[in-house]
Amino acid sequence: MGSEARPRVLLVEDTTSLARVYVEYLRKEPFDVVHVETGREALAAIEKSLPGAILLDLALPDMNGLEILKRVQSQQLPTSVVVITAHGSIANAVEAMRAGAYDFIVKPFNADRLVVTLRNALERQRLTTMVETLKEDLGRDHYFGFVGASLPMQAVYRIIDSAAGSKATVFIMGESGTGKEVCANALHRRSPRRDKPFVAINCAAIPRDLMESEIFGHVKGAFTGAVAQHEGAAARADQGTLFLDEICEMDLDLQSKLLRFIQTGSFTKVGGTVTEKVDVRFICASNKDPLKEVEAGRFREDLYYRLHVIPIVLPPLRERDEDVLAIAGYLLSEFAKEEGKHFHGLAPEVEAVFRAYAWPGNVRQLQNVLRNIVVLNDGETVTRAMLPPPLNKVEPTRVAAGAEPGPAAPAGSAPRVSIAGDGTVAGIRPLGEVEKDVIEEAIRLCDGNIPKAAAQLGISASTIYRKRMAWQAGGTDDAAPS
Repeated sequence: MGSEARPRVLLVEDTTSLARVYVEYLRKEPFDVVHVETGREALAAIEKSLPGAILLDLALPDMNGLEILKRVQSQQLPTSVVVITAHGSIANAVEAMRAGAYDFIVKPFNADRLVVTLRNALERQRLTTMVETLKEDLGRDHYFGFVGASLPMQAVYRIIDSAAGSKATVFIMGESGTGKEVCANALHRRSPRRDKPFVAINCAAIPRDLMESEIFGHVKGAFTGAVAQHEGAAARADQGTLFLDEICEMDLDLQSKLLRFIQTGSFTKVGGTVTEKVDVRFICASNKDPLKEVEAGRFREDLYYRLHVIPIVLPPLRERDEDVLAIAGYLLSEFAKEEGKHFHGLAPEVEAVFRAYAWPGNVRQLQNVLRNIVVLNDGETVTRAMLPPPLNKVEPTRVAAGAEPGPAAPAGSAPRVSIAGDGTVAGIRPLGEVEKDVIEEAIRLCDGNIPKAAAQLGISASTIYRKRMAWQAGGTDDAAPS
């Protein structure tokens, strides 16, 4: 079991002497056994702390053990029940199994029978819990403003889950339109600060001479036009989250003041003399590579290391498998509702276009396209004729379309091979190598668009992601395409 908590086993047996025997059978096993004698005590113990497995006698003094079993199943409690009874009959066994029992053993039984059955029950429950957790994790297709269930986005969701509770600074990177502010908002809403302010500042949208005032505030008369005191984002975000979007656009002089603010939590308003202290969680974002900006002298290296504590890289839409269709369906429904239109879905040829298109503007571009379609058209289904430029010119093509054909072998001839001294056949490569070359070539021909390459190869994009991870780790992935 390693360092994991020892599984707990609840023994429900009204005969004290038998209970002692069963506890002795299990004494050397890595279980914590709790013994109760009645059905009411069993239900109370289950409610107080759910065990990993229950050894349940059917003939209890206050109720039939099947009532407990049915209660466990009706509440869908994650525990395995092993029924033990002296009244072993086919009828009892069938009824117990129908009620959800994992196994059924008849008194008297020896230590080996009990230990093996219980080990199997606990292992089954452990695996069931693991699978359900994985299904819940991988099955998330909506997450704090995000729509999508692709593997790249599941990785993003898991990082947000892990980082949200910390005060560590998060640096979100991604192309324009990938949802960096949505990510920052998700971090805030997932955090203990969710009920406190979330304040966002776009460093690229505010003039440089006003940026310091926007962040730190100013006092009355600090500069021409400062007719009243102004509370900056730093003060408004106290106890909450301050999101600095497009941080790489910030002026170098202001970067030094921001660094001091991050280090000390203190700042002074423009034109003021009083130092104020706040408790702020920092999240920043950029569509540029911050390290390249550091190398180019446009971003302070010390600020980079202060901010780049937990990086989150948002994948472009072209690398998100079938998410483009999920997002399109969601947006179509929302926009149709807003505009009073009747759209309910995309025609198959439109879905093919959406899959094939590279979406350089990412989700923001997809939003604009769907809004355009809904405003200018109406109907049950979005058709090819409704697509605006440049999607109306997109033609889904086969990967092989641009490939140069190799020399054809003469009809009816067998391939020429030669046998080396070690028994290998010249000209034959391992299937794994061939598969890897085909997949990488397909990705190259699709300009790096993995979902598009997967569609052309007739496999899922998740298969390609899994295989590439295995190749990068130096291993192999022999799973069949799905």
